[in-house]
Amino acid sequence: MGFSTTLLSVVALAVAGTSALFLPAGTNSTFPTNTTAALSGRGVQAPGEGTFDGFFWSSFVTSGFDVVFTNIAGGQYEVQWDGSGDFVVGQGFNPGATNKVITFNANWGPNAASASILSVYGWSTNPLVEYYINEDANDFNLGTANSGTTHKGTVVSDGSTYDIYEHTQVNQPSIQGTATFNQYLSVRQNKRTSGTVTVQNHVNAWAALGMPLGTMNYQIVAVEGLSSSGQATVTVG
Repeated sequence: MGFSTTLLSVVALAVAGTSALFLPAGTNSTFPTNTTAALSGRGVQAPGEGTFDGFFWSSFVTSGFDVVFTNIAGGQYEVQWDGSGDFVVGQGFNPGATNKVITFNANWGPNAASASILSVYGWSTNPLVEYYINEDANDFNLGTANSGTTHKGTVVSDGSTYDIYEHTQVNQPSIQGTATFNQYLSVRQNKRTSGTVTVQNHVNAWAALGMPLGTMNYQIVAVEGLSSSGQATVTVG
């Protein structure tokens, strides 16, 4: 999950998963396992995934980051981070849905010149795809962060134009272990920290550009960061 070495020579959010954006080769990472944890009450989570008060959560952290990910309530979490490498954390749904309309609100506080992102993030299988609907970014452009990313077109949704990109990750962490898979990226031009995301609009635009999704896996509102620091509180509807 994630962004590549060219970045380290940023984002945070996640989420998901996330081969996590573009991971540098050889990065020591902890990808969420399929072991779930049913929890009640506020709780700080170790890297992994589970359920909390009716919502799915996921936390991916590489070894260079100090990340404190806290489930506050169903549909709300907070994260504090500082370090290098990559992390993606968030809450949402498992499975997600192509026709889901997701509302979100983020108290978003990356430090200056701190590469991090806020996105709807998820995976599909058959084909294996990692996707981002990027809503906000600090000192980071998800679409141009990695060499070999192709600009495919645009889509207008929820009050803004999004640039659509495609990128292939080769032998990187995924929800099916180390694998080669495509990333689909919708990057909002008018950045925002709250609003509604109509997922179907992006799925339709991707499909029209030859970028189909398969069976939906998890789908979260994620904060992701690369070599950065900050804090955020995110509410998911």
